[in-house]
Amino acid sequence: MTLVSLLAGACASQPAIVASAPPPAVAAEAGPQTHNGDYWLYASAEGSVATRQAYKALVDYAVAAAKNRPQSSVILEAGANPTGSDPVSFVPCGNKPLAAVFDADETLIWNIPPRRDNVFHNDSKFDAKVWDAWERTGAGHAPAIPGAAEAMAALRAAGITPIANTNRTAAHAAGAEATLKAAGLGDFVHGETLFLSGDDTLKGNKDGRRATIASLYCVIAMAGDQLGDFSNAFNDASLTAAQRRAAATAGPASALWGRGWFLLPNPSYGPWDSKLKFDDVYGTDPWVPTEGVK
Repeated sequence: MTLVSLLAGACASQPAIVASAPPPAVAAEAGPQTHNGDYWLYASAEGSVATRQAYKALVDYAVAAAKNRPQSSVILEAGANPTGSDPVSFVPCGNKPLAAVFDADETLIWNIPPRRDNVFHNDSKFDAKVWDAWERTGAGHAPAIPGAAEAMAALRAAGITPIANTNRTAAHAAGAEATLKAAGLGDFVHGETLFLSGDDTLKGNKDGRRATIASLYCVIAMAGDQLGDFSNAFNDASLTAAQRRAAATAGPASALWGRGWFLLPNPSYGPWDSKLKFDDVYGTDPWVPTEGVK
Protein backbone atom coordinates (compact mmCIF):
# COMPACT_ATOMS: atom_id res chain seq x y z
CA MET A 1 0.00 0.00 0.00
CA THR A 2 1.41 3.31 -0.95
CA LEU A 3 1.90 6.17 1.48
CA VAL A 4 -0.78 8.09 -0.31
CA SER A 5 -3.23 5.22 0.21
CA LEU A 6 -2.38 4.99 3.90
CA LEU A 7 -2.95 8.69 4.40
CA ALA A 8 -6.21 8.54 2.49
CA GLY A 9 -7.43 5.61 4.58
CA ALA A 10 -6.47 7.32 7.80
CA CYS A 11 -8.33 10.46 6.81
CA ALA A 12 -11.38 8.48 5.80
CA SER A 13 -11.48 6.71 9.17
CA GLN A 14 -11.59 9.98 11.11
CA PRO A 15 -14.92 11.76 11.65
CA ALA A 16 -15.29 14.82 9.53
CA ILE A 17 -14.59 18.05 11.39
CA VAL A 18 -17.42 20.47 10.84
CA ALA A 19 -16.86 24.03 12.01
CA SER A 20 -19.74 25.11 14.19
CA ALA A 21 -21.49 28.21 12.94
CA PRO A 22 -21.15 31.23 15.21
CA PRO A 23 -24.33 32.29 17.00
CA PRO A 24 -26.29 34.81 15.00
CA ALA A 25 -25.43 38.37 15.91
CA VAL A 26 -28.20 40.29 17.62
CA ALA A 27 -28.34 43.56 15.77
CA ALA A 28 -29.31 46.68 17.64
CA GLU A 29 -32.64 47.98 16.54
CA ALA A 30 -31.82 50.71 14.09
CA GLY A 31 -35.08 52.60 14.24
CA PRO A 32 -35.84 55.59 12.07
CA GLN A 33 -33.09 58.14 11.67
CA THR A 34 -34.06 61.50 13.08
CA HIS A 35 -32.46 64.89 12.62
CA ASN A 36 -33.59 66.43 15.89
CA GLY A 37 -31.44 66.64 18.98
CA ASP A 38 -32.58 63.39 20.61
CA TYR A 39 -29.37 61.58 19.76
CA TRP A 40 -27.24 64.35 21.26
CA LEU A 41 -29.43 64.93 24.30
CA TYR A 42 -30.14 61.38 25.40
CA ALA A 43 -27.06 59.45 24.33
CA SER A 44 -23.99 61.59 23.71
CA ALA A 45 -21.18 62.14 26.17
CA GLU A 46 -21.44 65.83 25.37
CA GLY A 47 -25.09 65.94 26.41
CA SER A 48 -24.36 64.24 29.73
CA VAL A 49 -21.47 66.60 30.43
CA ALA A 50 -23.63 69.64 29.64
CA THR A 51 -26.36 68.70 32.11
CA ARG A 52 -23.91 67.74 34.85
CA GLN A 53 -22.08 71.02 34.32
CA ALA A 54 -25.31 73.01 34.60
CA TYR A 55 -26.36 71.23 37.78
CA LYS A 56 -22.96 71.66 39.39
CA ALA A 57 -23.05 75.39 38.63
CA LEU A 58 -26.57 75.64 40.07
CA VAL A 59 -25.65 73.89 43.31
CA ASP A 60 -22.49 75.95 43.74
CA TYR A 61 -24.44 79.16 43.21
CA ALA A 62 -27.37 78.19 45.44
CA VAL A 63 -25.20 77.03 48.34
CA ALA A 64 -23.19 80.25 48.20
CA ALA A 65 -26.36 82.35 47.97
CA ALA A 66 -27.88 80.52 50.94
CA LYS A 67 -24.95 81.53 53.15
CA ASN A 68 -25.56 85.22 52.37
CA ARG A 69 -29.37 85.09 52.79
CA PRO A 70 -30.55 87.13 49.74
CA GLN A 71 -33.20 89.80 50.18
CA SER A 72 -34.99 88.96 46.93
CA SER A 73 -36.11 85.81 45.19
CA VAL A 74 -35.12 85.07 41.58
CA ILE A 75 -38.84 84.90 40.74
CA LEU A 76 -40.14 88.01 39.02
CA GLU A 77 -42.86 90.05 40.67
CA ALA A 78 -46.27 90.05 39.02
CA GLY A 79 -46.25 92.33 35.99
CA ALA A 80 -42.46 92.37 35.59
CA ASN A 81 -41.66 91.84 31.92
CA PRO A 82 -38.19 90.57 31.00
CA THR A 83 -38.92 91.08 27.30
CA GLY A 84 -39.50 94.83 27.69
CA SER A 85 -37.09 97.69 28.25
CA ASP A 86 -37.97 98.62 31.83
CA PRO A 87 -36.04 97.22 34.80
CA VAL A 88 -37.65 94.19 36.43
CA SER A 89 -38.33 93.56 40.11
CA PHE A 90 -38.31 90.37 42.13
CA VAL A 91 -40.41 88.94 44.95
CA PRO A 92 -38.92 89.87 48.37
CA CYS A 93 -37.65 86.97 50.47
CA GLY A 94 -38.39 88.08 54.01
CA ASN A 95 -37.90 85.19 56.41
CA LYS A 96 -39.28 82.51 54.08
CA PRO A 97 -37.41 79.18 53.84
CA LEU A 98 -34.96 78.74 50.97
CA ALA A 99 -35.88 76.80 47.85
CA ALA A 100 -34.81 76.07 44.28
CA VAL A 101 -37.46 75.55 41.57
CA PHE A 102 -37.16 73.08 38.70
CA ASP A 103 -39.14 72.15 35.66
CA ALA A 104 -39.52 68.37 35.52
CA ASP A 105 -39.57 67.08 31.94
CA GLU A 106 -36.16 67.33 30.26
CA THR A 107 -34.94 69.18 33.37
CA LEU A 108 -35.19 66.65 36.20
CA ILE A 109 -36.11 63.59 34.12
CA TRP A 110 -35.83 62.39 30.56
CA ASN A 111 -38.98 61.14 28.83
CA ILE A 112 -37.26 58.69 26.53
CA PRO A 113 -39.95 55.97 26.17
CA PRO A 114 -42.79 58.24 24.94
CA ARG A 115 -40.34 60.16 22.78
CA ARG A 116 -39.23 56.87 21.24
CA ASP A 117 -42.84 55.93 20.56
CA ASN A 118 -43.48 59.29 18.89
CA VAL A 119 -40.43 58.89 16.66
CA PHE A 120 -41.47 55.39 15.58
CA HIS A 121 -45.17 55.94 15.13
CA ASN A 122 -45.91 59.65 14.81
CA ASP A 123 -43.09 61.20 12.75
CA SER A 124 -41.52 62.61 15.96
CA LYS A 125 -44.68 64.63 16.68
CA PHE A 126 -46.21 64.91 20.13
CA ASP A 127 -49.07 62.47 20.78
CA ALA A 128 -51.43 63.57 23.57
CA LYS A 129 -52.76 60.05 24.19
CA VAL A 130 -49.27 58.60 24.54
CA TRP A 131 -48.31 61.42 26.90
CA ASP A 132 -51.43 60.91 29.04
CA ALA A 133 -50.55 57.23 29.43
CA TRP A 134 -46.96 58.18 30.26
CA GLU A 135 -48.03 60.57 33.02
CA ARG A 136 -50.11 57.81 34.57
CA THR A 137 -47.81 54.81 34.19
CA GLY A 138 -44.28 56.02 33.51
CA ALA A 139 -42.89 55.74 37.06
CA GLY A 140 -39.71 53.69 37.01
CA HIS A 141 -39.16 54.25 33.30
CA ALA A 142 -38.06 57.92 33.32
CA PRO A 143 -34.37 58.27 34.21
CA ALA A 144 -33.03 61.23 36.12
CA ILE A 145 -31.08 63.63 33.96
CA PRO A 146 -27.33 63.30 34.58
CA GLY A 147 -26.43 65.41 37.60
CA ALA A 148 -30.01 65.95 38.80
CA ALA A 149 -30.18 63.37 41.59
CA GLU A 150 -26.86 64.48 43.04
CA ALA A 151 -28.01 68.11 42.87
CA MET A 152 -31.27 67.40 44.73
CA ALA A 153 -29.35 65.64 47.49
CA ALA A 154 -26.80 68.47 47.76
CA LEU A 155 -29.51 71.14 47.94
CA ARG A 156 -31.43 69.31 50.66
CA ALA A 157 -28.23 68.85 52.63
CA ALA A 158 -27.68 72.62 52.44
CA GLY A 159 -31.19 73.37 53.75
CA ILE A 160 -32.56 74.35 50.33
CA THR A 161 -35.86 72.71 49.35
CA PRO A 162 -36.14 71.46 45.75
CA ILE A 163 -39.54 72.26 44.20
CA ALA A 164 -40.89 71.01 40.87
CA ASN A 165 -43.09 73.29 38.77
CA THR A 166 -44.15 71.28 35.77
CA ASN A 167 -46.86 71.23 33.13
CA ARG A 168 -47.70 67.64 33.92
CA THR A 169 -51.37 67.64 34.88
CA ALA A 170 -52.82 67.83 38.37
CA ALA A 171 -55.18 65.01 37.40
CA HIS A 172 -52.15 62.71 37.38
CA ALA A 173 -50.42 64.13 40.45
CA ALA A 174 -49.83 60.67 41.92
CA GLY A 175 -48.06 59.63 38.74
CA ALA A 176 -45.83 62.70 38.83
CA GLU A 177 -44.91 62.09 42.47
CA ALA A 178 -44.12 58.44 41.77
CA THR A 179 -42.11 59.22 38.64
CA LEU A 180 -39.82 61.72 40.37
CA LYS A 181 -39.31 59.45 43.36
CA ALA A 182 -38.58 56.38 41.23
CA ALA A 183 -35.95 58.36 39.33
CA GLY A 184 -34.02 58.81 42.57
CA LEU A 185 -34.87 62.50 42.98
CA GLY A 186 -36.50 62.22 46.40
CA ASP A 187 -39.99 63.11 47.56
CA PHE A 188 -42.06 65.78 45.83
CA VAL A 189 -45.52 66.33 47.31
CA HIS A 190 -48.33 67.87 45.28
CA GLY A 191 -49.34 71.27 46.64
CA GLU A 192 -46.21 71.53 48.79
CA THR A 193 -43.12 70.85 46.67
CA LEU A 194 -44.82 69.82 43.41
CA PHE A 195 -46.93 72.24 41.35
CA LEU A 196 -48.82 71.12 38.27
CA SER A 197 -50.90 72.36 35.37
CA GLY A 198 -54.45 72.62 36.68
CA ASP A 199 -53.44 73.93 40.09
CA ASP A 200 -54.73 77.30 38.84
CA THR A 201 -56.60 78.56 35.78
CA LEU A 202 -53.51 79.50 33.75
CA LYS A 203 -52.92 76.00 32.32
CA GLY A 204 -49.45 75.93 30.73
CA ASN A 205 -48.54 79.42 31.94
CA LYS A 206 -46.35 78.83 35.01
CA ASP A 207 -46.33 82.43 36.26
CA GLY A 208 -49.24 81.89 38.65
CA ARG A 209 -47.65 78.80 40.18
CA ARG A 210 -44.35 80.64 40.47
CA ALA A 211 -46.13 83.42 42.36
CA THR A 212 -47.63 80.85 44.73
CA ILE A 213 -44.21 79.27 45.31
CA ALA A 214 -42.61 82.69 45.88
CA SER A 215 -45.25 83.48 48.51
CA LEU A 216 -44.12 80.42 50.46
CA TYR A 217 -40.39 80.27 49.78
CA CYS A 218 -37.35 82.42 49.10
CA VAL A 219 -36.40 80.97 45.73
CA ILE A 220 -32.67 81.41 45.17
CA ALA A 221 -32.33 79.37 41.95
CA MET A 222 -34.51 78.18 39.08
CA ALA A 223 -33.77 75.68 36.32
CA GLY A 224 -35.60 74.63 33.18
CA ASP A 225 -35.11 73.70 29.54
CA GLN A 226 -37.39 76.41 28.07
CA LEU A 227 -37.54 80.17 28.65
CA GLY A 228 -41.12 79.78 29.87
CA ASP A 229 -39.70 78.00 32.90
CA PHE A 230 -38.50 81.44 34.06
CA SER A 231 -41.18 83.82 32.77
CA ASN A 232 -44.16 83.27 30.51
CA ALA A 233 -43.42 86.62 28.86
CA PHE A 234 -40.80 84.80 26.77
CA ASN A 235 -43.64 82.75 25.24
CA ASP A 236 -45.48 85.80 23.88
CA ALA A 237 -46.66 84.72 20.43
CA SER A 238 -46.06 88.21 19.04
CA LEU A 239 -42.29 87.95 19.58
CA THR A 240 -40.22 87.04 16.55
CA ALA A 241 -37.35 84.62 16.96
CA ALA A 242 -34.89 87.53 16.88
CA GLN A 243 -36.86 89.52 19.48
CA ARG A 244 -37.11 86.51 21.75
CA ARG A 245 -33.38 85.90 21.50
CA ALA A 246 -32.61 89.57 22.18
CA ALA A 247 -34.91 89.61 25.22
CA ALA A 248 -33.23 86.52 26.66
CA THR A 249 -29.65 87.63 26.04
CA ALA A 250 -29.79 91.43 26.42
CA GLY A 251 -33.09 92.15 28.20
CA PRO A 252 -33.55 93.44 31.74
CA ALA A 253 -33.26 89.98 33.33
CA SER A 254 -30.42 88.65 31.14
CA ALA A 255 -27.84 89.01 33.92
CA LEU A 256 -29.54 86.16 35.83
CA TRP A 257 -28.26 83.40 33.55
CA GLY A 258 -25.85 81.42 35.68
CA ARG A 259 -26.66 83.69 38.61
CA GLY A 260 -30.03 82.38 39.73
CA TRP A 261 -31.46 81.19 36.41
CA PHE A 262 -30.00 78.02 34.87
CA LEU A 263 -31.04 76.77 31.43
CA LEU A 264 -30.50 73.09 30.66
CA PRO A 265 -29.96 71.97 27.06
CA ASN A 266 -32.90 70.61 25.08
CA PRO A 267 -32.26 70.62 21.33
CA SER A 268 -35.20 68.27 20.71
CA TYR A 269 -38.31 70.43 21.11
CA GLY A 270 -39.56 73.73 22.47
CA PRO A 271 -41.25 77.02 21.58
CA TRP A 272 -38.25 77.97 19.45
CA ASP A 273 -39.00 75.11 17.05
CA SER A 274 -42.04 76.78 15.51
CA LYS A 275 -40.52 80.26 15.37
CA LEU A 276 -37.18 79.64 13.70
CA LYS A 277 -37.04 79.69 9.92
CA PHE A 278 -34.27 78.68 7.52
CA ASP A 279 -32.76 82.18 7.32
CA ASP A 280 -32.94 82.58 11.11
CA VAL A 281 -30.63 79.59 11.42
CA TYR A 282 -28.35 79.85 8.39
CA GLY A 283 -28.51 83.57 7.66
CA THR A 284 -28.42 85.28 4.28
CA ASP A 285 -24.67 85.77 3.81
CA PRO A 286 -24.07 85.66 0.04
CA TRP A 287 -20.89 83.56 0.32
CA VAL A 288 -20.89 80.42 -1.84
CA PRO A 289 -18.04 77.95 -2.50
CA THR A 290 -16.35 78.75 -5.81
CA GLU A 291 -12.99 76.90 -5.77
CA GLY A 292 -12.30 73.19 -5.46
CA VAL A 293 -15.97 72.34 -5.40
CA LYS A 294 -17.64 70.41 -8.18
